Amino acid sequence: MFQIVKKRVLNPTVTYMEIKAPYVARKAQPGQFIIFRIDENGERVPLTIAGYDREAGTVTIIFQKVGYTTNKLDSMNEGDYLLDFVVPLGKPSEFEGMKKVCVIGGGLGVAIAYPQAKAMHDLGIEVDFIVGFRNTDLIILQDEFTNACTNLIIMTDDGSNGNKGFVTNALADQLAAGREYDTVIAIGPLVMMKAVCDITKEKGIHTIISMNPIMVDGTGMCGCCRLTVGGETKFACVDGPDFDGHQVDFAEAMARSRTYQAEEAESMKKHECRLTGGAR
Repeated sequence: MFQIVKKRVLNPTVTYMEIKAPYVARKAQPGQFIIFRIDENGERVPLTIAGYDREAGTVTIIFQKVGYTTNKLDSMNEGDYLLDFVVPLGKPSEFEGMKKVCVIGGGLGVAIAYPQAKAMHDLGIEVDFIVGFRNTDLIILQDEFTNACTNLIIMTDDGSNGNKGFVTNALADQLAAGREYDTVIAIGPLVMMKAVCDITKEKGIHTIISMNPIMVDGTGMCGCCRLTVGGETKFACVDGPDFDGHQVDFAEAMARSRTYQAEEAESMKKHECRLTGGAR
């Protein structure tokens, strides 16, 4: 059993939790993920590790309420327990040889990009950190982001923070201004990562993306997380989740990401609370 020791509501749809998991915290590295299960009847859900404290023995997860299980997890409080919290999965991110990097986070990907930006910044790598939100009210972890990079750029779709546009607009502006990067790391919705890759491919900039498709067992046996990279079949849970963005078949990945949309919507209907209208 794994106890929730800290819970913070970051915005109306995103929640921060620290889970007591000493063995996981001891081995966790930026870029890896965990798979949790709330109870014996629950589904297995993968979440990228958003942080860890080896001394305290805790692992941080940040999740968005998008389905039945994440809504149920959000209903839990400090002191409650998760049944399963599987040890670090996937390959850690590699930073060797990097000197000047642009890290880009969109949507909930901003929280996933944070530990990578921080790890590189702590290594002395020059990091430009571009993050995007729909509006100012949804901005999260701004202080943490500021301390994890050399230069922070926050974009909002509606311009409510003074910087209107998408993260790709900010990247294009940086490149047009003469900023040179040896690597760009993009984490977020598939459409966003593809748009970043379209820009960097034209400029010949090595680009890494984090693929978090449908995952079940986390060991590569179920085949749910397969994707095509450079014409070869890969499994995000064991070969990734980091991949060369210019080699990923985005059309295939996007199609697979929509596989269970109907079932997910039906699951939410079945568990809708008649009093509040939310998930039970």
